[in-house]
Amino acid sequence: MGENADLMKLYSSRILALAADIPHQARLEAAQASVRRRSPLCGSTVTVDLDMENGRVIRFGQDVKACALGQAAAAVLGQVVLGRSTEELACARDQLRAMLTEGGPVPDAPFEGYEVLSPARDYRNRHASILLAIEAAAEAAGQLEPAQSC
Repeated sequence: MGENADLMKLYSSRILALAADIPHQARLEAAQASVRRRSPLCGSTVTVDLDMENGRVIRFGQDVKACALGQAAAAVLGQVVLGRSTEELACARDQLRAMLTEGGPVPDAPFEGYEVLSPARDYRNRHASILLAIEAAAEAAGQLEPAQSC
């Protein structure tokens, strides 16, 4: 019963609400950059398309085929991705990874919405799915504008 209770906590109503309402849930036509990421463990996939101008994301689309945690993470990204630089996306990726794997703090604003996924720290098998969207976005942006350090 304890494991089931822990899983119920992990899939909170906030996570499920995010998963049900993912912003920019459509591929872009003629995107400047596209990246598809797949988690080999669970089979979740995310494809991100984006355009940049003056070093900032101006158009964004994502196709998310993932568990509720991966969907929630994509929703958090979709809420704040427009106007972000390559550096901001790379830093958010690194901070989210550290939050999950090293007990690091919640990513900096405007990515603090990832806090909702902090209960997943104890579920290593879920980390790859959670990271898919931000990894794909950071990689796509990096194809267009190489990142400087955080």
